[in-house]
Amino acid sequence: MDLKQLEHFVAVAEERHFTRASRRLNLVQSGLSASIRSLEEDLGGPLFIRSTRRVDLTPAGEVLFDEARRVLAAARDARHAVTQVHGLARGRLSIGAIHSLAPFVDLPASLALFRAAFSGIDIQLTLDGSRALLDQVREGRLDLAFTQPPDALSDDLALRMFACEGMVVACATRHRLAGASELTLSDLGEETFADLRPDWSVRRLVDRSFAAAGLQRSIAFEVNDIPMLLELVAEGLAIAMVPESVAAERVRDTRGTPIATATFREREEPCWELAAVFKGSASEPVAPIARAFLDLLGLPDAAV
Repeated sequence: MDLKQLEHFVAVAEERHFTRASRRLNLVQSGLSASIRSLEEDLGGPLFIRSTRRVDLTPAGEVLFDEARRVLAAARDARHAVTQVHGLARGRLSIGAIHSLAPFVDLPASLALFRAAFSGIDIQLTLDGSRALLDQVREGRLDLAFTQPPDALSDDLALRMFACEGMVVACATRHRLAGASELTLSDLGEETFADLRPDWSVRRLVDRSFAAAGLQRSIAFEVNDIPMLLELVAEGLAIAMVPESVAAERVRDTRGTPIATATFREREEPCWELAAVFKGSASEPVAPIARAFLDLLGLPDAAV
């Protein structure tokens, strides 16, 4: 049993889904499955109960989950301590992020932790679209960008995945799709959509999904703000496709008009991915300050 296997185990345990976990880890699914099987053999029994749509932890898996997170946190703390000894006393951390990062990473809180650990490091934050952020990383104006991974990664850039989750259909509570499951994209062909502007990566994912399926859709409302998008949905004016955690956050928000959700068949489910992109290799960013911040977040090295 090694740290890499524990990282793989925790990813599957958190995602409850091998496909999403493999995307999050940037690891082929067969490699992830082999790693989990090897861990189970080493520990003498199954860690997951596998079904067609999700996986759940066995009692042994529940015990290991808590211990694995504790061990990985201790390893991060150790790397962090060594980084401090090596001396990141002064410098600048330039970070970029897309606007829809909030449910996946609490960037303000993470930056506050980094500031507490490295008080001599100046922090600069830029919010922009995915394409602009990637260009700034390539040009050296950003050390790190939190964004949707590009379709093709250039040789001078690397990434670490930190989120991979399914998209759901958000709709009004009285809508015919409310609570539906096993949807396909073709089931949405007659619906009116609200969506974000074309420069948003969430919008590009939905556009690509419909194009790949050879389908068209009607977009009546185009906005530049997720809360407004969900307000239009809540009032029954349109439906929208959003990451599951974005919809869940709205469902929990008692201040706004409630929304409902509908889910896709597993094979039809578009996957919303987010990654930290930087110059260098997956295990060794060019900028030591960027490596220190990634270690603080606990993002695993990418695997092939």
